[in-house]
Amino acid sequence: MAERLGRGWLEGDEFHSESNRRKMAQGEPLTDEDRASWLASVCEQLRRQPGALAACSALKRAYRAQLRQASPGLRFVFLDIAKAEASRRVSARSAHFFAASLMDSQFETLESPVGEAGVLHLDALQPLSALQARVCDWLSQPR
Repeated sequence: MAERLGRGWLEGDEFHSESNRRKMAQGEPLTDEDRASWLASVCEQLRRQPGALAACSALKRAYRAQLRQASPGLRFVFLDIAKAEASRRVSARSAHFFAASLMDSQFETLESPVGEAGVLHLDALQPLSALQARVCDWLSQPR
C-alpha cells in the first residue's frame, strides 16, 4: 500500500528494544513503561517521514494520542479480529519474536478505537486485496 500510494513504510516491530523483544519471545507482556521507548521511536519516525504508513499495535487511546501529536492528521486503520483467529495467525508465523501466548494480554490491553475520529474500522477476515483497496481508497480521499 505504501508503494501504491507513494509513501514511506514503517514496520512498528522494528522499533522495539532488544529487552522488549526478549520479553515478548518469553511470553511476558509489555507494560506501558516497556512500550514508552518503542512509542517514542515510532513517533520520531513519523515526524521524520510525514505521510508514511506504519504498522503497529497502538492498543491504547493514550498511545494513539501520542502518535497523533507526532503526526498531525494521522489516521488509523483498525483491523478487527477475534482473539482465536488472531492467535491462529500469530501461531502460524515463523521467525518472529512475538509469542502467541501474548494474545490474551493484547486483547485485555486493547482500547478499541471504533468511534474515534480518523479511524477506519475493517473486518480483518476480508481478503487481503479487498482490505488493501479499501485502505488505499480511504487514504486517497481528502479529509
